[in-house]
Amino acid sequence: MPQAQTADVVLESSNLSLWYGSARALSSISLEIPKNQVTAFIGPSGCGKSTLLRCFNRLNDLVDLVRIEGDILYEGRNIYVPEVDVNRLRKRIGMVFQKSNPFPKSIYENVAYGCRIHGVKRKAELDEIVERSLRGAALWTEVKDRLQDSALGLSGGQQQRLCVARAIAVEPDVLLLDEPCSALDPVATAKVEDLIHQLKNDYTIVIVTHNMQQAARVSDRTAFMYLGELVETGPTQEIFTNPKMRQTEDYITGRFG
Repeated sequence: MPQAQTADVVLESSNLSLWYGSARALSSISLEIPKNQVTAFIGPSGCGKSTLLRCFNRLNDLVDLVRIEGDILYEGRNIYVPEVDVNRLRKRIGMVFQKSNPFPKSIYENVAYGCRIHGVKRKAELDEIVERSLRGAALWTEVKDRLQDSALGLSGGQQQRLCVARAIAVEPDVLLLDEPCSALDPVATAKVEDLIHQLKNDYTIVIVTHNMQQAARVSDRTAFMYLGELVETGPTQEIFTNPKMRQTEDYITGRFG
């Protein structure tokens, strides 16, 4: 199976399997996530895309009756060994969810929240972080005059970009995006996709999407999953124009899924 050859590998799963109780959701997934690239997970609903994504920052630990076998390496170290500080891991590997989930606080406090938790107290430092993060999320010019207004008053697309700003405020290495545009209109979706292109200069990005056109537009590499298995992974253009596996071709051409 082709893997990332030219870029440094930031995350790597090796023979990763996961069960919810007795139901197996992932089967022996081995995959490399290269640095400063966008990797898209595609496949039909229920194929394990979001489950795999949540393994990378151990969010599945919060689900009852989950059992995991295999390894995930982050910068060469297994994140599932007991001595790993999970809070620190989630600081390095941030997440933006399918439904935007701003806190019922001001725009400013949403972005500053994680930094406060990690010990940043000085207002001048927080001010700088908030502005830098909102600029990084392409939101600063839209909200700079209303930072003390409630984040809940923003539009859906703005709320999603605010969640990106909140995630990057703590300076992660990796951003996990779980269908970040599924609830957005086409204009807001285009803004988030433009943002993804900009962010990969500074972050490694993994995105789950049901929208194959979106995967083709934003990603450098694509992984196709089906029934909890990784069928094929490779450069996005290759996956979409010359897939090696019949299942991949059938899915991309709309024969199933």
